[in-house]
Amino acid sequence: MNPYHLPILIGLLFLPTLSHTQNDRTPNRADFVIQVVKATGDFKIDGQLDEADWLAADVAQDFTRVLPIDTGYAATPTEVKVSYDDRQLYFGITCHERIPGPNIIESLRRDFSFGANDNFLIFIDTYNDQTNGFSFGASAGGAQWDGIQSNGGSVSLDWDCKWESAVQHYETYWVIEMAIPFRNLQFKAGVDQWGINFSRMDVKANEKSSWAPVPRQFPTANLGFAGTLQWDAPPPKPKTNYSLIPYVAARTARDYETDQSDPLKMDAGMDAKISLTPSLNLDLTINPDFSQVDVDRQVTNLDRFELFFPERRRFFLENQDIFSGFGKNGIRPFFSRRIGLDSPVRAGLRLSGKLNEKWRIGLLNMQTGTEGNTLANNYTVAAVQKQIFSRSNIGVFLVNKQLTVDEEKITSPEDINRYNRVIGVDYNLASADSRWLGKFFVHQSFSELQKGKSLALSGNLAYNTTQWSIEGGYDRVGENYLAETGFVRRTGLHRFEPSIAYRFYPTSTTIANHGPSLETAFIFDPDFKRTDEAYELAYKIAFLNRSDIELSYQHQFIRLLDPFDPTNAGGTPLEAGTTYYWNTLQLDYQSDARKLFNYNFIASYGGFFNGKRLSLTGELNYRFQPYGSIAVNLAYNDLQFPSPYADVNFWLIGPKLDITFTNALFLTAFVQYNEQIDNINTNIRLQWRYQPVSDLFLVYSDNYFPEPWNVKNRAFVAKLSYWFN
Repeated sequence: MNPYHLPILIGLLFLPTLSHTQNDRTPNRADFVIQVVKATGDFKIDGQLDEADWLAADVAQDFTRVLPIDTGYAATPTEVKVSYDDRQLYFGITCHERIPGPNIIESLRRDFSFGANDNFLIFIDTYNDQTNGFSFGASAGGAQWDGIQSNGGSVSLDWDCKWESAVQHYETYWVIEMAIPFRNLQFKAGVDQWGINFSRMDVKANEKSSWAPVPRQFPTANLGFAGTLQWDAPPPKPKTNYSLIPYVAARTARDYETDQSDPLKMDAGMDAKISLTPSLNLDLTINPDFSQVDVDRQVTNLDRFELFFPERRRFFLENQDIFSGFGKNGIRPFFSRRIGLDSPVRAGLRLSGKLNEKWRIGLLNMQTGTEGNTLANNYTVAAVQKQIFSRSNIGVFLVNKQLTVDEEKITSPEDINRYNRVIGVDYNLASADSRWLGKFFVHQSFSELQKGKSLALSGNLAYNTTQWSIEGGYDRVGENYLAETGFVRRTGLHRFEPSIAYRFYPTSTTIANHGPSLETAFIFDPDFKRTDEAYELAYKIAFLNRSDIELSYQHQFIRLLDPFDPTNAGGTPLEAGTTYYWNTLQLDYQSDARKLFNYNFIASYGGFFNGKRLSLTGELNYRFQPYGSIAVNLAYNDLQFPSPYADVNFWLIGPKLDITFTNALFLTAFVQYNEQIDNINTNIRLQWRYQPVSDLFLVYSDNYFPEPWNVKNRAFVAKLSYWFN
């Protein structure tokens, strides 16, 4: 057995015991119980809790503080009532105010930013597994929030469903009334207790609170700290639910560099959602269209390896944890952006959900077509996950990419893999009190042209308390490990990443907490010869007014394995095998986001390979509430090198206008000037949500040469979709 396998095997043997011993400190859900009784009458969702069933309902109150301190009751009171009938679950929330004046409302857009809006959120553990669930909420401006919870409580806001809410403002409080259809929730029939928690964000008063107490180092979405929703009888089992979401689109484009135009083209497709059981869903798509998706935020690329850009297409995002949760950042066996960005997606299906309290499954299959030099492929991801102990789980998966074109269309059969597969097992550790978190995995890839050394494995363990954060990890990636449908930044390495941080919580009228941190990384080649080494020593101060500042010192060592141009702009490359040491001093600052005008910046200066680098990045933001904001992203990099290497400096400027005229009409305008790639990009998107989860999109985009101001290409798309339930 290879010696570098030993840390992983030891961890896999002993960590289940460690996770199990944490059960002694499981939060007691019995201490926080709200009773829900079936309604005798009808509810009118109008933000007025005057129905007889509301007057008789049980009340969850006496919220506890989470931030800026997590002791004592919240100074801003909140009260929650719950009821239900045969079709829907109802919530009535009263949010009292202790500071007069208008609420802080960044915009009226759905799935608003939690920390930038006065709001109230609900977290529902319908499975009673303290791991998966649903979240609903509303801002003081009436914008809705909904998402799926996974991995102990992280919320994916890319899931939407049809539900009703209303917000009504009064002199010293405001009221939210919600009606959530049971058909939108997945749960086991016959169970009369769910986990539940409520979170109030009073940005104006700088207070975050929750009903069942949550330590300040954890998000209030953490289901390990939920209370109990006690039903008077098990909720009614929902009937089979299905939705059809057809769309029609029209598009036209012109390429001015080749003087070619695409005539107006009509297109159509459809998505379907079917609830096979209350906890198992089937999603289908035919000829999907992703033209309305937000453009990527550009960056100045001075990195040796591929940059990661997040997936934005909704079909791939719903229930994404069961598919893309395997591996870790930089070693992902599945990354959905590999599917369909260079060729059209013809059709696909996704089956995901719960088989019972312990077992989850996921099956994804997508078929793409041939376009240009990109050949048609079929992509399959299959995963099974089982919960073990209190909140940990173990999962196995298969990712398969298979060419689906005739042999005569393959121009260089000797240089192409007709298939690429990755199989593996992941163990996710989460103790009952969330102090211990860990991830351990072993993955193996298979390809037609692959020969040995194709294993990837990793072990990571973190311990978090209010004061301490301690983490350590080890990665090993074989030279020939290949995940064509994944995201793997580099192969052929051993990596160790220990880190430690400590926080002081003083009795102060200005400072919330402060403390030092040390992060390190050591990377070796397969023969354990050092290739990279990094240290970052930092000290951060978080203020009670929600601003923070951090000063850090960074030390870097790199031995280049390949020639590299540090400007990434066609300059003279540095030679492979050469080594470089440098130091950098960096200052980070985030202003009080509650202010109408707020900003953040990062300023750093120091070495950079064989030269020097001055880097200034930041964002200016002005909020004209509640209708939106205008922001400007700025980045400046000045790179100085000795002769014969050329000095360069790059500007990146990205103004963005985000307007929410109403809760249903939105305008986003994004301009990005990137000096490194000599391009100006414009993207303007108008969205009208004329019915719940039914939209009209108008999207215009173009690209220009900055000098002279010549257009490269232009495109316009109109897309109309409707949700039939």
